[in-house]
Amino acid sequence: MLVKVGSRSLELGGPHLTELRDSNDIIHDVAALKDRIAEDGYLLLRGFHDREEVLKARRAVLAKMDKMGKLDRDTLLEDGFMADGSKTLLMGGTNEDLPELLDVLNGDRIMGFFDGLLGEQSLTYHYKWLRAVGKGDFTGAHYDIVYMGRGTHNLYTVWTPLGDIDYAMGGLAICLDSHRFEDLKASYGSKDADRDGVNHYTDDPLVITNKYGGKWATTEYQAGDILIFGMFLMHCSLENTTGQYRLSVDTRYQSSKEKVDERWNGKKPRGHDKEPDPVQ
Repeated sequence: MLVKVGSRSLELGGPHLTELRDSNDIIHDVAALKDRIAEDGYLLLRGFHDREEVLKARRAVLAKMDKMGKLDRDTLLEDGFMADGSKTLLMGGTNEDLPELLDVLNGDRIMGFFDGLLGEQSLTYHYKWLRAVGKGDFTGAHYDIVYMGRGTHNLYTVWTPLGDIDYAMGGLAICLDSHRFEDLKASYGSKDADRDGVNHYTDDPLVITNKYGGKWATTEYQAGDILIFGMFLMHCSLENTTGQYRLSVDTRYQSSKEKVDERWNGKKPRGHDKEPDPVQ
């Protein structure tokens, strides 16, 4: 089958696109998880969060969007169909008006996981990158380091789908081995979005693999799944080809003992100086 990855249609199982593998078989083995993320650059954990808790958070987000007039009133709220004229909605911030969402993102389950993975007390940035991606939209390929590189580089992204996301709705895709592309890390990966005015590296995923190697990988996601990766893993998203919003949220986790990028932490994180957040 063909999947819309960035600006390209790629064949799943073909020369450019494969399936992500999950790490549920080693979820209780911290040493193995550390080895896996060092080797693969990511951890896909199926059913990590309680599905009903994630769906509760989803309903809260959709209720907020409904009050904003972003949803089709003639369809079920939980289906998240877009109202006529609606577009992608970025709802980044501390999201204190969505306690159901924060219960998932700041809960004991995820914080305990990172305490174990890091071997010390972890913290999560107060800023949450909440997104409702509309029809026809996708994210170009990028490293996260260019957007949040002023603290420790030992920072992890957790991408959490708020609902079930099939290929048509368009979840994340990652470029395998891109955490080892030293030339790309030293060039694009050394930039700062605010200081240097950079954003996504490219909308064409093959620009990267044709030059540096690797292969793209993606999957379909279920509510409760999470995808974890570091600051130097090239990733993009599939295009949302449906009339429903694709809801997801990015959160960041690190050791509490290491330097924090203050743009994204505190009671009122100031965020970017110049450039918008990347859509994911």
